[in-house]
Amino acid sequence: MKKKSSLVIIVILLALSIVSLFLYKTKSKSSTVDKEGRNFSFKDTASITKIFIADKEGDQSEVVRTKKGWVVNNKYPCRGEAILNLLEVIKNVEVKMPVPKEARENIIKSMSTRAMKVEIYCGDDLVNQYYVGHETDDAEGSYMLLTDVESGENYKDPYACFIPGFVGFLQPRFIAKENEWRDRVVVNYIPPQIKSISVMQYDMPKDSSFSIDLVNANNFKLIGADGKELPFDVVKLKQYLVYFQNLSYEALITNRNKKLQDSLVSKHPFCEITIKTSNLSTDVYRFYRKQFMGNVNPELNVKYDYDPDRLYLQFDGDREWAQLQYFAFGKLFITRHYFDMKESVKK
Repeated sequence: MKKKSSLVIIVILLALSIVSLFLYKTKSKSSTVDKEGRNFSFKDTASITKIFIADKEGDQSEVVRTKKGWVVNNKYPCRGEAILNLLEVIKNVEVKMPVPKEARENIIKSMSTRAMKVEIYCGDDLVNQYYVGHETDDAEGSYMLLTDVESGENYKDPYACFIPGFVGFLQPRFIAKENEWRDRVVVNYIPPQIKSISVMQYDMPKDSSFSIDLVNANNFKLIGADGKELPFDVVKLKQYLVYFQNLSYEALITNRNKKLQDSLVSKHPFCEITIKTSNLSTDVYRFYRKQFMGNVNPELNVKYDYDPDRLYLQFDGDREWAQLQYFAFGKLFITRHYFDMKESVKK
């Protein structure tokens, strides 16, 4: 009888051990999967060679690290701050909290229509992939869903993610539209690169236009609209040449408003600047007025014929259009009288 009781106890203990082991492995496996499903950050950003981003509207951007910097879609240099903002997210993103079970279905449904796909590569190897959704309810992060790069399958649970110390959602840092990556610098010449500058002022008297020839670093010619050389203030001329460095547009409008572009093409630019460079290239910039949408300046009660703050530019062989600010570009629209030499004061 005692032997039979002992055998029953042993069988029960063995069964309990098997159940405990099964539960432990299941919990351990679940914990491992849960932990892996949280690994959004990739710390070694210096080793990243390519980042692919796509949205649900069909826009795609492949930004690649080159010897000259990051390039988007093998076409344009990327804005430095845009790259830095993206790499900051990639490196520092953390899980703030799991999505509550009662909200999980709605979040996943929303991400299926709004989320952006992100692929991160080191060389040819895909090292991380996830989806970045809309902002969280507290507006301090975004919902994200990780992919198992080995199996290609998504983990089941999305998470509310954020960057420690940063308040705001993350999706805007992931740019899928090609033009939003582009470096906004549109005019950038240092004097040694310039061979000549021609400024045509179409809305002013004819003698307002001029051209500058750079014979060498210290030898210049100022030529009037009639082709005759003019005397000039050397300091002012040198300063004007410096104005052509690091000028950026406010917004690229190419292909965004065909009606506006057609309207501008039918008009005459108020100013046209042609720059010939030392490497024999010629760049033409055509500047157009922007319509003033108000009637009068509310503070000064002044009526404007055109927008006093913004204008349009046609550039890159007339293929591109951008909106500019007079604050940045207004200093280029001078007349030849700007260079007049001051008369000496007689005592």
